[in-house]
Amino acid sequence: MQAYCNTFYTSENIPSPTGILEHIIMIKAMGRLNLDDYKLMDAHVEKIFKNLDKGNNGIAERQIFELANTQNYFVREELGKRLAVYEGKGKLERICGDMLEHNLYGIRATALFYFYFRHQSEPAIIAQTLDKTCETVPWESETICFEMWKKAPEVMQEYMPRWSASANPKKREMSLHGMENIASRSPQYVLTFIGRLLDDEDEEVQKKISHILVQVGRQRPLQTYASIRRWLLEGDDKRARTIWATLKKLTSIFSQKNMRDKAQEFVSISQRVAQGWKSDSDPAVAQLGHKLGKLLKDL
Repeated sequence: MQAYCNTFYTSENIPSPTGILEHIIMIKAMGRLNLDDYKLMDAHVEKIFKNLDKGNNGIAERQIFELANTQNYFVREELGKRLAVYEGKGKLERICGDMLEHNLYGIRATALFYFYFRHQSEPAIIAQTLDKTCETVPWESETICFEMWKKAPEVMQEYMPRWSASANPKKREMSLHGMENIASRSPQYVLTFIGRLLDDEDEEVQKKISHILVQVGRQRPLQTYASIRRWLLEGDDKRARTIWATLKKLTSIFSQKNMRDKAQEFVSISQRVAQGWKSDSDPAVAQLGHKLGKLLKDL
């Protein structure tokens, strides 16, 4: 998430533009926002709030659309964040709920950010909103999923298993997004979750599994190796090849100069594991033990 400018500006303390829509278009063309952009946005949001308070919900909705219909990610995020502070009696929650189904991407994304910032103290509502947007607003949904694994892991642990069982590969992939944030404190949960998706046919799901497995492996190698052995016993040659590819990525991390000081413990554990696997009664485990041992010698 981007840093939030806590100062809010009103139409009374900025120069009145010749046409607010012209300035909105100018904001759309920019990337990251600056102080002048925040001033223009806050003045526009102030007008939205005034119309909501007067019961002019249709006008307020059109004003939201004017700014939300943009390709600029940062405008969508900041607008959703500012709308989320509204405490008046206007129908903003209903308006943003309808926006989640809008045909324009920017409008859907702004609504998602509204619900994310509005319900920080109710993460279950955020998870339920993500369930509606993970396919229709994928980029912003991924960003929020990553944050949710840090801020509300217990809620994600409740909802993401359902996503992992979805027929939609994008939803299965996103069920893993950000899970590395709990790799250190909840390795067994992560490994069990990965185990259910290990043979997924989707390439993007496999990439995500590999990434998460590398992250948990570098922090909790003993638990990771125990799970890998079990997966080898239960799987086929294709699974063994997938696991080997991930192990190569994992060990390569500790060959980097900036990881040398952390490599000793990992290498020591890995060498013991490889030695034990070499004499394993299962051929797949024994073969991987020999390959892992050779790989470690080259570090």
